[in-house]
Amino acid sequence: MRGVPLLGMLPRLQENPLTVMTEATLGYSPLVRLPLPIVDAFMLSDPRLVDHVLVANSRNYVKQTRGYQMLRMVLGNGLVTSEGDFWKRQRRIAQPAFHRERLFAFGETMTTAFSQMVDGWKPGTPFDIANEFMRVTLRLVGETLLSSDVTSNASEVGDAITVALEHLIHRTLHPFGLPEWVPTSRNRGFLRAKERLDAVVLGMIASRRSGHGPKTDLLAMLMEARDPETGEGMTDEQLRDEVMTIFLAGHETTANALAWTVVLLGKSPDVERRLVKELDEVLGGRTPTMADVPKLQYTSMVLKESMRLFPPVWSLARRVVQDETIDGVTLPKDAIVFMCPFALHRLPKYWKDPEAFDPERFAPDAEPPTKGAYLPFSMGQRKCIGDTFAMVEAQLGLATMLQRVHLSLVPGQSFEPEPLITLRPMHGVKVVASLR
Repeated sequence: MRGVPLLGMLPRLQENPLTVMTEATLGYSPLVRLPLPIVDAFMLSDPRLVDHVLVANSRNYVKQTRGYQMLRMVLGNGLVTSEGDFWKRQRRIAQPAFHRERLFAFGETMTTAFSQMVDGWKPGTPFDIANEFMRVTLRLVGETLLSSDVTSNASEVGDAITVALEHLIHRTLHPFGLPEWVPTSRNRGFLRAKERLDAVVLGMIASRRSGHGPKTDLLAMLMEARDPETGEGMTDEQLRDEVMTIFLAGHETTANALAWTVVLLGKSPDVERRLVKELDEVLGGRTPTMADVPKLQYTSMVLKESMRLFPPVWSLARRVVQDETIDGVTLPKDAIVFMCPFALHRLPKYWKDPEAFDPERFAPDAEPPTKGAYLPFSMGQRKCIGDTFAMVEAQLGLATMLQRVHLSLVPGQSFEPEPLITLRPMHGVKVVASLR
């Protein structure tokens, strides 16, 4: 790929990183250099190479990139951003909270939250369902994993998250920008947003330290964990980082997946009819339960195909630890390798008619996707710890909604992807609900 003198592709990345990464993945060789200032950068567009970086030789590819550096300003050293032995320890502590058996205790909480959300809709009145999904998934992260009621702070928290994510992607793409201590309006807005998020999360921790709350949720597990060598527990700072990570990552991604699913169903009436038929046959008008999840196969297929076209995490990056030659190309130490799930999910070699919304790709008897060609939750040991939680929440949420209402897209909208840290519909998703 070619860019402008000195700055390379940076101006185009600043304008629209999703477009640049998609072009690099679909229009060039399996491993192409991205001309950028200061750093060696490469784009991987072959699932085999993606698997090599994320799985086969993952020790040589770490998260010490500018993007993760920016993310640490909000998430600290939590599960998404930490590395090495510290990450392994934190993962072991958190893993039991996401075991499939524990999810059965969450099913009723999930369906209740989505039912109450639908109860608040006025048939015939347009509203932004993307915003509704942000609120309900934020509520569910609070109730299921942290045993905290954050509904009273939902709007404040949602606004703060948006400001923070916009700032982080801006700083990632503008390496020569002013640091946060310079009191620009953008920096002041970010710091205020971070303070609001910290206040909510630290408030949860303080409340639990004082003896309030259960002893079986994720926060309790984190607080009770002890270092096997020193016997020390987590500091408030460590707890803050893990809770902030779960708080943000645990709702933003699922909300976006559901928003894009509504968009795709609104444009695909045949798919929606088949989905509703499954809901009628499996549920017969009753509220879904965890026991219904395995039976809602087509619902799962719809969600998987939605996340193929619009993966919530649209870009991944790793830094090379030691020089390595792949396919005749040497990746030098400290080079950055990028992978774009949004584009990888559209490779014609691996996906027939890749732009089409076709849930049959994920039918039980269909051939599984090539390893490395489909990674909505990443892959390898750093695969998202909450992938099953997110899928169950999305399945139960979609089933709870669509057996009760039909959602029509308000005409005249453009559904442009906004590549922040996650992939949001830029202008939201305006719909009108009508009772079935």
